[in-house]
Amino acid sequence: MKSGPPLKALVYFESAMRLNSFSLAASELCVTPGAVGQQVRNLEQWLGVTLFTRHIRQVQPTEDGLAYWARIQPALAQITDASQTLRERHSSSVWLTMPPGLAAKWFARRMSGFLQSYPAIALHLSSSVALVDFASERVDLAIRHFDGRAPELETHLLYQDQARLYCSPGYAVRMGLKTANDLRRVTLLHSTLHPHWGDWLARFSDISHEEVAAMAGIHFDQSLMAIEAARHDQGVVLTSPMLTEEEVSSGVLIEPFSQRLLLAKGFYVVQPLSSTSRPAVRALKDWLIAEAALTPP
Repeated sequence: MKSGPPLKALVYFESAMRLNSFSLAASELCVTPGAVGQQVRNLEQWLGVTLFTRHIRQVQPTEDGLAYWARIQPALAQITDASQTLRERHSSSVWLTMPPGLAAKWFARRMSGFLQSYPAIALHLSSSVALVDFASERVDLAIRHFDGRAPELETHLLYQDQARLYCSPGYAVRMGLKTANDLRRVTLLHSTLHPHWGDWLARFSDISHEEVAAMAGIHFDQSLMAIEAARHDQGVVLTSPMLTEEEVSSGVLIEPFSQRLLLAKGFYVVQPLSSTSRPAVRALKDWLIAEAALTPP
């Protein structure tokens, strides 16, 4: 049987070629640059060719090095992918991401219920407004706030969203909020997730577009900040009932009016169509769907 090349040296060589640097390869592999250089020399000795030309503080791949890397790199990538797939197939860990507001206001209150039902599952939660890239990021499931149109994803609607008005009880009294037209006197709290003040006022009040543009307002890039401002008597916020459960149940926020704007967007749990869900992932997805069904807006 023919002896193969030193496998450890192949890993070091691939990293050095991909990053075009012994130092960067050393950082990726958590070793010293000297260790990378030694492994590359071991591979060069086994092959009988020079893979890199060495210069002061710089290395340059040779033609043989480039050609060899082009041949072995796909195979090494396949080995890594197959190993990772096998490892994760039996993993009890689940990676979930969702918008920060939903994570803090809705999921945080229910998270212990999931962990009590599934104590063997290790849950990894992240929050971001950016769309997750399932191909390049370690994520099993994501909750997105969008219209559900994503042909490359399997989507399941948790909640169809609404835009509702909230303010503190004291603010409602101080501003004399009896009808929607009384909103002329308030400060509008805007958030990027629910930029629907113009639509709400056009539908439910007689306030003109010009008046709306002239009204006092504060703009927030996070719903959490807008809701917190409403709690502290800073104005009226237009947001989702999914993000105000705790404040409404405790009475620190109220809905001064019953009018609610139904939205085309909602909160969807999504995953790639091509993915094969592990038992832990299926358990979390089923739990999210069941939990949403128990608590309609």
